[in-house]
Amino acid sequence: MPLTHSGKKCYLCSTMGVYRTLSPEEYRDLEQRILLEDNHLLIFNKRTGEIVQGDKTGDEPLSETLKAFIAQRDGKPGQVFMGVPHRLDRPVSGVVLFAKTSKALERLNEMLRKGEIHKTYWALTANRPPKDSDILTDFLVRNEAQNKSYVAKNGKEAKLKYTLIQTTDRYFLLEVELYTGRHHQIRCQLAHMGSPIKGDLKYGAKRSNPDGGISLLARHIQFIHPVKKTEVDVTAPVPASWKGIEG
Repeated sequence: MPLTHSGKKCYLCSTMGVYRTLSPEEYRDLEQRILLEDNHLLIFNKRTGEIVQGDKTGDEPLSETLKAFIAQRDGKPGQVFMGVPHRLDRPVSGVVLFAKTSKALERLNEMLRKGEIHKTYWALTANRPPKDSDILTDFLVRNEAQNKSYVAKNGKEAKLKYTLIQTTDRYFLLEVELYTGRHHQIRCQLAHMGSPIKGDLKYGAKRSNPDGGISLLARHIQFIHPVKKTEVDVTAPVPASWKGIEG
């Protein structure tokens, strides 16, 4: 793989759509993590540490890795389209939605804006929440330099609903539904409530997770297909590292 001027490996070998060749092990891994795919959509099971779209780190994002996978699998010449209607934070795992056509991307963006794509998250916390179920409304301010959000009176409204759905000897599993989409909203609001997510040092967890991620899973996504108009209903598996959690 060629190097860029910064010394980073270049994941697109040229501007003409010649993508890197995946190893057999990487190819099989990606293939097994596709949760749903058709001509318009691809829904993928993201691991902690992976980035969805390119950022200042220069690390290869899933959007580009999946382009290389499709080019290799389908023998596709030229550029592969892989639109990103929404992202997950790098330490978060679970369901990520990609658009394989510009038409699907445009429609998915509009559906997200209208709240027509329904997502639920699972979060593990070491501290039991004050109530077994509640709606949290806070006002959040984002600190760009710290890449962190804070509860503040002059912030933007952030609203979510959580429900305690399982307990283990050490942890509490919350199911979370977002009503707004603020930066680090679940992480910030649960921490402000007194229940920081397991492994989330940035928001007050006492220790890190072995894989460097946090125990926040994009568990489920449901919407009407933007082209076929059929129901799409996809659930991500529970990570193996979540000991004692059924699902």
